[in-house]
Amino acid sequence: MDNGIRLIAGLGNPGSRYESTRHNAGFWFVDRIAAAHKVSWKSEPRLFGAVAQLRVGGEVIRLLKPMTFMNESGRSLGAVCRYFALQTEQVLVAHDEIDLLPGVVRLKRGGGHGGHNGLRDIIPQLGGPQFARLRIGVGHPGTKEQVIGYVLARANAQQSALIDDAIGRAVDRVDDMLTQGLERVMNELHRHSPD
Repeated sequence: MDNGIRLIAGLGNPGSRYESTRHNAGFWFVDRIAAAHKVSWKSEPRLFGAVAQLRVGGEVIRLLKPMTFMNESGRSLGAVCRYFALQTEQVLVAHDEIDLLPGVVRLKRGGGHGGHNGLRDIIPQLGGPQFARLRIGVGHPGTKEQVIGYVLARANAQQSALIDDAIGRAVDRVDDMLTQGLERVMNELHRHSPD
């Protein structure tokens, strides 16, 4: 595994109130991976999250859903990385991205937080920004003032279908991400995104 990803964390907010909101796109992604690999989630209070474990290419890969609420996501990621002795570069974080249209998914390594409160909390907890990110487009409401209400609301049916399709394309490439490296999958994912 040349890129060494050992942890895939999906960001979201816990509880049924937030389950179907745009901000939970990261949760949807890791839930789909868990379902595809037929693995189940286990609550890990000491790690402030729910964890699932799978094997790809002979390596143990952990999935994480932080249960800390979005703006404290770093507490869970930091705890998991310390407990399992993982490096920042071995982490892939999946999150909603307002700067991408629904149906678009982008993979990258490093960068800033772009105003995303989950990423803002994770970067200092992991000692830097050099983790990989899967950015799941949910669209932008139009103005900065509308963003919080927008990401904490449900997408309409058309947007939901586009987001679901984008997540499906990314889930289909997870095993390749882990065994062939991010660069190759990055190019293929980006080529097929409808932007």
